Amino acid sequence: MLARMARLRQFFSVSVNDPELLKAQYRAFAYQLPMLYCILLISSWIMVLPYIGRAPAVLAVVIPVVLTAFCVTRAIQWWSRLHADPCAEEALAALRRTNMLAPLLSVLFTGWAILLFPYGDTVAQDHIAFFMGITAIGCIFCLMHLRSAAFLVALIDNAFMIGFLSTQDNSAYAAIAANVVLVTGALLVILLFHYRDFARMVTLNAENRQLANCDSLTGLPNRRHFFEKLDAAVASCRYTEGTLAVGIIDLDGFKPINDLYGHVIGDRLLCAVTERLSLLCAGQVDLARLGGDEFALLVTQGTADEDLRRFGTQLCDGLRAPFRIGDVTVQIGGSLGFASFPDHARTAEQLYELADYALYHGKRHRRGTVNIFTVDHDTQIQRDAAVEIALRKADLERELVVVFQPIVDIASDRTVAFEALARWKSVALGDVPPTQFIPIAERSGLIGRLTVILLGKALAAARHWPDTIRLSFNLSAHDLCSPQIVLQIIQMLNDAPIETSRIDLEITETALLHDMEQVQEAIRMLKLLGCSVSLDDFGTGYSSLSHLHALPFTKIKIDRSFVQGMDSKPASYKIVKSLLALTRDMGIDCVVEGVETVEEMSLLRELGGKMVQGYYFSRPMEEKDIAGFLADRARPEPMLRSG
Repeated sequence: MLARMARLRQFFSVSVNDPELLKAQYRAFAYQLPMLYCILLISSWIMVLPYIGRAPAVLAVVIPVVLTAFCVTRAIQWWSRLHADPCAEEALAALRRTNMLAPLLSVLFTGWAILLFPYGDTVAQDHIAFFMGITAIGCIFCLMHLRSAAFLVALIDNAFMIGFLSTQDNSAYAAIAANVVLVTGALLVILLFHYRDFARMVTLNAENRQLANCDSLTGLPNRRHFFEKLDAAVASCRYTEGTLAVGIIDLDGFKPINDLYGHVIGDRLLCAVTERLSLLCAGQVDLARLGGDEFALLVTQGTADEDLRRFGTQLCDGLRAPFRIGDVTVQIGGSLGFASFPDHARTAEQLYELADYALYHGKRHRRGTVNIFTVDHDTQIQRDAAVEIALRKADLERELVVVFQPIVDIASDRTVAFEALARWKSVALGDVPPTQFIPIAERSGLIGRLTVILLGKALAAARHWPDTIRLSFNLSAHDLCSPQIVLQIIQMLNDAPIETSRIDLEITETALLHDMEQVQEAIRMLKLLGCSVSLDDFGTGYSSLSHLHALPFTKIKIDRSFVQGMDSKPASYKIVKSLLALTRDMGIDCVVEGVETVEEMSLLRELGGKMVQGYYFSRPMEEKDIAGFLADRARPEPMLRSG
């Protein structure tokens, strides 16, 4: 008995177990309850008009005016919530009020109609009987999304109507009562099925939204949800004149770990990163995963530059701590870029793009740190835009120039190769440094066109060199990751005016972070032609040893950042010493880049270095100067060089 009473009480109460259902019921009522009150008021005034002057003023005027005021107030309240997005608690409170007021209004309107009944003629009394039946049916329809309220109204109205009409000595009234009860019963059965389907649809929609807006691996909001929230936040700040900031985090060193240990470890590492970031961001920002190893932050409090820098530094420091993934301990980093609204951007899209720019500006210059978008960055964007426009309009065959820097075997003091380096003498902009136009060409998709032109000019120059001198040429990550460009390069090398065995193709470690399988296939095809393949900027990327093991490199180039100041930096000295020993043990050649001083050269000789490149021997020279340089190098007298 107690169990039945509990189930009955639950049936006539508002369910609190499904927040999404509560919010859906609330949104439905924002449309339907104003209609319910409109039905009640129009029907009531049509019914009461014949009674004005016949029934007491309290029944004919006062009560309908009071009920009208109440209904109009409630209708306006619900209509004002038409586009509201309530939380579950707000929806529950509103639905509970409706569940209480619906039966109360049913009692008031039905009781009022019964009190009016004796003062009318036959037609007016018939109208009251009709009013009680048809209005109840209309109200049930309007309350269909709140099962408990609909059933309470139906039971009260039917009980009043049956009880009252059965006391009248009129068989027609009895028939009306029976007919209304029958129709109401059928409606309630339909309502039960409709409510069940409505609740099921709400649940499915919630699940679909969860799938559409949630990252399946980490459980974080995904890219779509982040941009929806960003749009809403920007709109809100524009209205309230508030501020917000967007941050983008890109993990440093994730892809090599993913390639080395496999996707299972990579996925578990992303989950561990998510857990750590969630702890660091708790209560401060909204965190989302944009895809891959990229995460986004939406900051609505503490958006001043110093606050963002402090918070971003905490995140970057937190990501440097090692991660224990099963039996594997890995260490990565994270670079972070911030941009603020409305200081730097006017739209959500622009805000995201500026944060992305700040991120990759930081990755190029200070990887593993936080970088905040500034006015200087805006100036750089404008300058980069001008460079890109000039690149697209330029006659690159005429404006691109190749210069050459010698690579010297210091044991025999003999020039063994020249590295081809790009220069752009723009008609519109003047001399543009390669550190500026090469990254822009890569981002804009123009790098393949530049590579083909520069390689053609380098090969044409190399045909005039002695057969003992090699040509070293750099390929970008975008070149290697494009099968079309790789095939075009292969065709050019097949038609080259020099033997392909004299060509060294240099690949940076960043190329290996894009598409390892495509890069492996490209290297395999290039080696089949007889070319040597070198790993450039060795030691500046991630997991270099794994790359040496996985790919058939014939040579590595030690980046100049390790060479500069090695006579005064013990750490740099030890790194160069270890790398030289490593290449000897592996049986591959090694070129040391960026050698500029007598002290650096002396230390390299002591460490057993063989091939050297840098200003110590020569700055990059034009093609016409190579013959004179080689002639000077061939003289028996040593050249005087300043450190």
